[in-house]
Amino acid sequence: MRTIREVELQGHIIDSLTLTRVLDKIMDLDGEFEIITFKIGEHKSDPSYVRLAVKGCDEAHLDAILSDLHRLGAHVPEIEDVRLGTADKDKAVPKGFYSTTNHPTSIHHRGAWIPVEDIEMDCTIVVRDDRARCTPLHQVVKGDQIVLGQRGVRVVPPERPRTRSLFEFMGGAVSSERPSATLIRQIAVEMVQAKVQGKKIAVVAGPAVSHTGAAVALSNIIRRGYVDALLAGNALAVHDIERDLYGTSLGLDIKTAELVSEGHKHHLYAISEVIRSGSIAAAVRQGLIKSGVMYECVVNSVPFVLAGSIRDDGPLPEVITDTMAAQDAMRELLKNADLVLMMATMLHSIAVGNMLPSYVKTICVDINPATVTKLIDRGTAQAIGIVTDVGTFLPTLAAELDTIDVE
Repeated sequence: MRTIREVELQGHIIDSLTLTRVLDKIMDLDGEFEIITFKIGEHKSDPSYVRLAVKGCDEAHLDAILSDLHRLGAHVPEIEDVRLGTADKDKAVPKGFYSTTNHPTSIHHRGAWIPVEDIEMDCTIVVRDDRARCTPLHQVVKGDQIVLGQRGVRVVPPERPRTRSLFEFMGGAVSSERPSATLIRQIAVEMVQAKVQGKKIAVVAGPAVSHTGAAVALSNIIRRGYVDALLAGNALAVHDIERDLYGTSLGLDIKTAELVSEGHKHHLYAISEVIRSGSIAAAVRQGLIKSGVMYECVVNSVPFVLAGSIRDDGPLPEVITDTMAAQDAMRELLKNADLVLMMATMLHSIAVGNMLPSYVKTICVDINPATVTKLIDRGTAQAIGIVTDVGTFLPTLAAELDTIDVE
């Protein structure tokens, strides 16, 4: 090992397992390390500090190791300004650009640390007018000043909370055998506390909400002010409106679960009627739509984004069919969200999860364990997963919110 560089870590790096992950990463990448300084916090609230000499076979090997350590919060002790490169074309980045994590990030620019705004994973950092903004590739424009490499960039990975909560550090195991009733009660408490504190709750939902009959419960939750933003696709809105107009979902009678004659056309009729009205909001104002999730969003002024997909029928007028435009609309709606509840939609849940900072409280509910696991593993510090049917989850959640309100 001929090449050596020093890095340091500080904070709650022991109980948050940050130091363990750093040392494991060095060894996994065939590097070596030497602990130069190690100061352990004596009390629960005290931070710890460690300074390591990291060794690699050559500069390229060491740079590869340090790149991974950087994402875990390790940084070189010497403070240097970031290096910037110029985008020579729209949606194109200079070689060696810095790719973001979803953890809080700052850059050192012109002698000062500047927080990176709107942080999310797998984006660039654009510096303009002494401000740094996390910028998706499709928003990069020619002439943008883009951060290169890791010099002058600091990442703050999640630490174990000082107090116990529903959202345990790095989100525990995913299992269908977890006590769902207890978790749902705790989620209801979190939602009530969020609203009392004036925080923002966003909901991501799939069409199974309608298919399972849970739309009534979600409508109730929206009506009572527990939803500040809704993110979904064409299918949720279509089948929600189909249920209101015809009492069916995918042609099945909601009450009897029996196939209705010609019911397979109901969702197309629903789309046609809304298009004739001009929009979902117009259909509500005209009295065509009288209940349901979309109805409650309109009458309670809850903003929503409906992102289109290649499978869509219609689609409804409000559906955004340009994928990049839909992403941007979702990002805007998710700003300042404190708690995000994702239910029964793998694609939309993963898309939203990738747009969130790691500190946002995230709840994923899906009958498919793979969906829940993928969301939990994305790197958020505060996440829980429940493997269950949304048709059971939402009515139980609505009932718990009722109970807490009474109490």
